[in-house]
Amino acid sequence: MINAFLIFNNNGQPRLTKFYTQLDTAVQQRLISEIFTLVSARPSSSCNFLPLPPLLSPPTSSSTSTQEHNDAPSLVTYRHYATLYFIVISTATESPLALLDLIQVYVEALDRLFENVCELDLIFNFETLHAVLGEMMVGGVVVETGLDRVVEGVKAQGRVAKRPVNESRSGIGMQGIWAGR
Repeated sequence: MINAFLIFNNNGQPRLTKFYTQLDTAVQQRLISEIFTLVSARPSSSCNFLPLPPLLSPPTSSSTSTQEHNDAPSLVTYRHYATLYFIVISTATESPLALLDLIQVYVEALDRLFENVCELDLIFNFETLHAVLGEMMVGGVVVETGLDRVVEGVKAQGRVAKRPVNESRSGIGMQGIWAGR
């Protein structure tokens, strides 16, 4: 199960925070801060998987059942594209490679919807970010990873804001994101 989906810029400013598990707001804020600190400090040559920081790690008592242990968040999977970090917090039952694919499909869907997406699109059109996530996941369970189906579902909802024709594209474009791998 996916417990949270987060997007940060390089300065640690959250661009999307979606928690699928009930957490106190103070714990969410501390977790966001800790995860960004961990992920941003890693060199680009490192793998994209981390153990969850102790803030949410499951208790290590022997009385917890195996089922409870499998449902506890334990893994952080992330991708860094140019100026953005896409982060998934999940249980040990999720495949890390499948989560990387989920992030990739999410980024490609945004690129199709915004036609060369930039960070400003994420800031001003957060409804579209949530709509794409809603097409892909329900309650922390991945339900769709087909890029065409996700994009068409969001378009059918009418959640894609149209940008004025003469608006400058001074933000980071996906071309920069793809090149920044």
